[in-house]
Amino acid sequence: MRVSSVLAIILVFAAVAGTPAEAKDPISVIIDRAKVMRISAPAATVVIGNPAIADATIQDRQTLVITGKMSGITNLVVLDSKGQLIADEIVNVEKPQTGYVTVQRGGSRYTYSCTPHCNATMEPGDNSEFFGAAQNQSAARTSMGQQSAATP
Repeated sequence: MRVSSVLAIILVFAAVAGTPAEAKDPISVIIDRAKVMRISAPAATVVIGNPAIADATIQDRQTLVITGKMSGITNLVVLDSKGQLIADEIVNVEKPQTGYVTVQRGGSRYTYSCTPHCNATMEPGDNSEFFGAAQNQSAARTSMGQQSAATP
């Protein structure tokens, strides 16, 4: 009787120890879109593992805004004022599933945003001349808008 009780206890511990920790789903964000994340305690510090992939800002002490910048996976760490961990999350940034067209010409790739009319867009991995031209045009457009806003 005693051996069977000990064996039962060992089996219970083995079952509990053998159960993998429940993995959390990553935070999914779309490139150029923002997502709100509520946290359980006031944040003092927010760190993104790779700031080229995503950005996070503290909206208020318990609300973060995560913005997707480039496709990829990184992590987000949130600390309180004492340096204690509040959150440690995986952030998965993806291209939108609709509205984009990718054209492959030999070894060169070109990406267009088509909503509904197609315009060149900048996607890392695109043909460098195409990417550079789109980047220059975007910067020129932004500059013109800033100049217009500054002119009374």
